[in-house]
Formats: sequence, C-alpha cells, structure tokens
Amino acid sequence: MSSPHDFDFFFGGWDVRNRRLADFLDPESGWQEFTATHRCWSLFDGAANIDEIDCSSQGFKGLTLRLFDRETEDWSLNWSSSRTGKLFPPVIGRFTDGRGEFYGDDTHDGKDVRVRFVWSGISERTARWEQAFSVDGEKTWVTNWVMEFTRRPTDS
Repeated sequence: MSSPHDFDFFFGGWDVRNRRLADFLDPESGWQEFTATHRCWSLFDGAANIDEIDCSSQGFKGLTLRLFDRETEDWSLNWSSSRTGKLFPPVIGRFTDGRGEFYGDDTHDGKDVRVRFVWSGISERTARWEQAFSVDGEKTWVTNWVMEFTRRPTDS
C-alpha cells in the first residue's frame, strides 16, 4: 500500500550517475553518461516533496514536485527543466513492495508517448530511477534515462 512517506528515503543530498539515450525513442542512438548532484526536501509532513538535480556539465537543472493524493493513495510526479521552465505532464502511480511505478502521457519530438518512471533498488545509501517511453500502447518500451543515486557522505 502506498503512503505519504514513500519518498522519505529520498530526502537529503545525493550524487547521481546518469545514463541517457542520445535520442529518447531510438535504442540504437547510444548512451550519454554524466554526473550530477541532487537534493530533496520534504513538504506537507512527507505527503509532498520537491527536489532539484544540478546537471551542470549538461547546462541544465531539473526540478520534480511530488504530491500524494490521500483519496486515491497515488503520487503525481511533475518534472520541469531549467531549459524550458515548463511543467511536463505528470506521471501518476504508487509503490508496491518497495518498487514505484508511475505512468503518464506526453509528446516527444512531435510523437505521442506513454511515459513510465520506475523507482527501485532503494536503500539508505542508494536508489535507482529509470524513464521509458512507449509509442505502441505499452507493447514495447524504450528505457531512455537511468539515474543511479548514491547518498552524499555529508547526508548520512
């Protein structure tokens, strides 16, 4: 069962290793790798949080606002990039047995895409996030961005 404390593990500072496809819809486009730093803050006694990831080597920062809906017990994850300043459509979902799955609809390069975020590998010191797109109604997915989080030593 999902709860307002599902993301409590994420509060504080992290170092991030990113792997991202050069073209989010082409699995053969090759992976780009870069590091980032990340910090997450709790709001609404855990039922909301906001984070910022600093990808300075790539020239942008990202922000996520997560909100827990107490009626449905679902989370909405809302992403924005400093490159655009626009809020992307949310992905919505929940945690089950330590794994979070969140789905939504968006467009990429003019194509309608189904978006999936997966949170896994969660411990005191590590977490994994991945993004995948589907253009065929969820028959197939292209995993196009993976972030491996490691707790910063000063945030133990």
